[in-house]
Amino acid sequence: MRVLIVEDERRLAENIARSLRESASYAVDVALEGEDGLYMAQSNPYDLMILDLMLPRLDGLTLLKRLRSGGANVPVLVLTARDEKESIVALLNAGADDYVAKPFDLGELLARAKALIRRGKGQSAAVLKVANIEINTADLSVRRKGEMVTLTAMEYRVLEYLAHRPGAVVSKTELLEHLYDFNWERFSNVIEVYISGLRRKLEDDDTKLIHTLRGQGYMLRA
Repeated sequence: MRVLIVEDERRLAENIARSLRESASYAVDVALEGEDGLYMAQSNPYDLMILDLMLPRLDGLTLLKRLRSGGANVPVLVLTARDEKESIVALLNAGADDYVAKPFDLGELLARAKALIRRGKGQSAAVLKVANIEINTADLSVRRKGEMVTLTAMEYRVLEYLAHRPGAVVSKTELLEHLYDFNWERFSNVIEVYISGLRRKLEDDDTKLIHTLRGQGYMLRA
């Protein structure tokens, strides 16, 4: 999953980004002011935006309104120091999906972020199930027939993204766009490597889970 943080307090933005990378295995981009954040949100496919309200050049509420008026439906979690009822109502009416008031606990922020991403993908439970595979998005664990399976960080990212879209064809380009931030080094066969690793660890002669559709992409289904 790929997350955009729009927050002008650099240290806070870096702390949130580190928590999302280390605790949720998300790819994270950071914008330190509103206009850059709006441009990035309009130019890239994100699974979640974490948006501060008090931003230079373009405030968060205006950014949110412009984003929604342009048709973007990315889930938005707002960071706000304002706890007045009127401000919260305005945020939700403008298209915010959830909010946390500063100061906040990083664990709570992470839990809310994961929940919004699940809802955005049409999922409600933290555990995703496909055939005999269980993917626990809360603790990033994977079990096959009840037994723990050890995956690399990127193998887990690929599997979780596919599991959020069971039965759908997901192109290699889509995977690349949602699993990496701006700083990734581009290698043409990187997705194939992770798919091969997942097949080796999760499939056998009786269970085929990841199907390749030549020229289209991959599909996760029993």
